Amino acid sequence: MEISFDRVTKRFGPVLALDEVSAVIAPGSFTALVGASGSGKSTLLKSVNRLVAPDAGRVLIGGRDVMAGPPHRLRRRIGYVFQNVGLFPHMTVAANIAIGLRLAGRDPGGRVAELLALTGLDPALGARMPDQLSGGQRQRVGVARALACAPGLLLMDEPFGALDPVTRDALGRATRSLHDRLGLTTLMVTHDMAEALLLADRVLVMAGGRIVGAGTPAELLAGAAGPEASALVAVPRAQAARLRDLEP
Repeated sequence: MEISFDRVTKRFGPVLALDEVSAVIAPGSFTALVGASGSGKSTLLKSVNRLVAPDAGRVLIGGRDVMAGPPHRLRRRIGYVFQNVGLFPHMTVAANIAIGLRLAGRDPGGRVAELLALTGLDPALGARMPDQLSGGQRQRVGVARALACAPGLLLMDEPFGALDPVTRDALGRATRSLHDRLGLTTLMVTHDMAEALLLADRVLVMAGGRIVGAGTPAELLAGAAGPEASALVAVPRAQAARLRDLEP
């Protein structure tokens, strides 16, 4: 499912959040959006499912403008994983996962147990409340909910930012595995360049509401995506060098 951004522009009052952004996300790819806070990456992500409406330009999914037709129909085709999970605290895990199916008038059947198993969780957890789960478990439930309606497109907004490093690494690898297994097109926002390099097929670097660098992880590591990308790559490289210096 191809995503095309065609000169997408968005202002929030005096702030130019997106400045004529153009890019194409290839079908079946895992693409990471990286950049400093306020660079526009989350705003660009949210324009795909109309959580943010562009002031100018177009966002196309499979050649169709996302602004054509009612938003709920668009969103049924798109899985969305929130930064802070966003599970409903008064509903069981199973009810949280099934909510999209019920809103679409579909019987969840055995889909909840299937999704829990798919995301590495014991199906018995479906009877629990969100506050009875660990942070990593809640984030896996968020991924399961996003996949409930079998979308072709998965959007992830800083999905692992609040997790400890071990859980974050495990969930990142699990998400990449799900992407490959299900044949998804995935667009993920992250501030962690190492995470982007390890998970994504392609990385888009944003600054000042523009895409200022783009390339495969190998191209970014080779310095071929521009100075902003090189500056971000330099951070995990420097951290790795410092860790090597600590080794006996």
